[in-house]
Amino acid sequence: MNRNCKLCWGVSALLLAVLLYGGYVVGIRGNVEAGDDGRTAVVMDSADRIRVLGEMRAFLEAVQGINAAIADGNMKEVETIARASGMVKARGESAAFLATLPLEFKKLGMATHQRFDDLADLAATNPAPQKMLAAVSDTMLNCVACHQAYQLKARTQ
Repeated sequence: MNRNCKLCWGVSALLLAVLLYGGYVVGIRGNVEAGDDGRTAVVMDSADRIRVLGEMRAFLEAVQGINAAIADGNMKEVETIARASGMVKARGESAAFLATLPLEFKKLGMATHQRFDDLADLAATNPAPQKMLAAVSDTMLNCVACHQAYQLKARTQ
């Protein structure tokens, strides 16, 4: 093997390593740092942080509305509220924004949207209130897991 070929292989290996590391940061790790309370801090632009916190509040408002509708025996309303927080809300996120999020955070978020769709599907079957409440409780486990593991931190310029 001549000297030029060895140089090409070396440069190729270096580029591959850089690409793999970039893929890891973008696809898996995200933009994170150790939080001041033991949780992982997800670092993002202030506007993105405000948007994510708003989405979390919307989940909480949906759960409250679902519980009120269950108490009223109105499964159609449960279905409507749950569907509005389902996967339809997860569409259209930019790749740049998603790259800031760690993989497990993304998984929890997507699973939570899916669980709201599952709640809507269950409500369409007109289940017993206890069955519906158990499903809501299971959905809330995702919220608890996320809040136990992560905090959102605005990037300082």
